[in-house]
Amino acid sequence: MAERERPRRLLRLVQEGRLDLLRDELHPEDIPEARSRRWGRLGDTLLHHAARMGHRDVLEFLVRELGMDVEVANGDYKRPIHEAASMGHGECVSFLLERGASVDCLKKADWTPLMMACTRKNLEVISSLVEHGANPLLRNKDGWNCFHIASREGHPEVLRYLLDVSPGIWDTESTIRRTPLHTAAMHGCSRVVELLLERCHYRPDSRDKCGVTPFMDAIQNGHLDIARMLLEKHQEGHGHTILTLLSLGADLQAQDGKSRSALHAAVAGQQAEATRILLRAGLRDTPDGSGTLAQQLARKPEVIQVFQESQVTT
Repeated sequence: MAERERPRRLLRLVQEGRLDLLRDELHPEDIPEARSRRWGRLGDTLLHHAARMGHRDVLEFLVRELGMDVEVANGDYKRPIHEAASMGHGECVSFLLERGASVDCLKKADWTPLMMACTRKNLEVISSLVEHGANPLLRNKDGWNCFHIASREGHPEVLRYLLDVSPGIWDTESTIRRTPLHTAAMHGCSRVVELLLERCHYRPDSRDKCGVTPFMDAIQNGHLDIARMLLEKHQEGHGHTILTLLSLGADLQAQDGKSRSALHAAVAGQQAEATRILLRAGLRDTPDGSGTLAQQLARKPEVIQVFQESQVTT
């Protein structure tokens, strides 16, 4: 084998998890170069690649027998534990922690291994990091903690765990004052929104720096089931929100997957003011996928009165 091909072969063997061939391939004189060699634009080491691919045995070989440093960082300051956590490789995370890897080390943009683990639904990895002292309240450069990240990914199981180990973790805002509820509503994570409304205490119509509320995020992105949940939970202030949406040119004619409109959402939430504004804005009461008109969902006298005043008939 040509000398210039040897590093590529070593990398391939690590990526494929071929520990037997890796042992045979590495001669004593190759070890110093293998230990310090970097690959790619960011300068990943063999340890980064082993952790990313989830090869615990290769990882252990590189650390124990080649003496590679578990805290080695690439050009983005990402360490092997970031790689293992982000890919959900529990055995690799456990080994690196046993060998003294820093549990709250920061990569570029101030992401911790726990934050990266929360991009996946792997409670084994998340709980392992927390049990080894990871701080769930740390924030990245955008002001997001791991709870915010899990809200974006739509993982209610992860959020329940985080609330159990850190009950106040929900009370957080990004640098532009967006809450996890904003994020979940914008991304259409209905199960997460339901959980957040049940277990957390977000202010009705909390606004980010641009004045956007979770309800506005839901409407603007066509998540009317979430808009309905927010209307039902947060009883006040949505009239002003809808007026703001109209002034911004939001498409209130949008329908969800069951052909329900914003009017269905407002009436299901028994929101008289919101219903009145939508009807005055010209939103027609059309049947949803089940043939139900929004008017048929009216229960409160004041909502029924709105339809009577607007002369809307079934």
